[in-house]
Amino acid sequence: MNTPAHLLIGAAAFARPAQGRILWAAVIGSLLPDLSLYVMAGVSLYVLGIPAQVVFDQLYFSPAWQTVFAIDNSFILWGSALLVGLWRGWRVLTVAASAGFLHLAMDFMLHAGDGRPQFWPLSDWVFDSPISYWDSSHHALWVAPVSVAICAGLYVILLNRGLSLSAKLFFAMLLGAEIWVARQWLLFF
Repeated sequence: MNTPAHLLIGAAAFARPAQGRILWAAVIGSLLPDLSLYVMAGVSLYVLGIPAQVVFDQLYFSPAWQTVFAIDNSFILWGSALLVGLWRGWRVLTVAASAGFLHLAMDFMLHAGDGRPQFWPLSDWVFDSPISYWDSSHHALWVAPVSVAICAGLYVILLNRGLSLSAKLFFAMLLGAEIWVARQWLLFF
């Protein structure tokens, strides 16, 4: 699933109230499983000047990158963080870990051929979903519009929770990014 969708879904699901530390815990928890990809791809593309085809066809699937993805996409680690947050009564950690865990669950179902080993450190097994959020040969022509519609609905829900003006603009930009990225996937893949 596209990162903007994860952020909108995580905030709508767990940011109650939709302000302050709880809102940003949901946003950060939703972002963290994808953050390493942005950092590694960004450095590779814009600092090292590696062509996009090499980054996404070779480096993405390399053992080194897959190890990083295994760590930050581990149901075991995110589940442990969630249990610690619940056990200690740390609401910010509980919200962040819940949003991260939801991110992983959605990715588990929507990565066809590009999934991650989500049971690290217990296993390197990768679920190859029959459904993809971006690949039209795996039903993305159905998934992308549904994802955009869900995100638009969740944006309305967030608006009704009394967001600050800056948060409204932030989530509007995320919705715009989700629409643009979904359009790109549909046009090119």
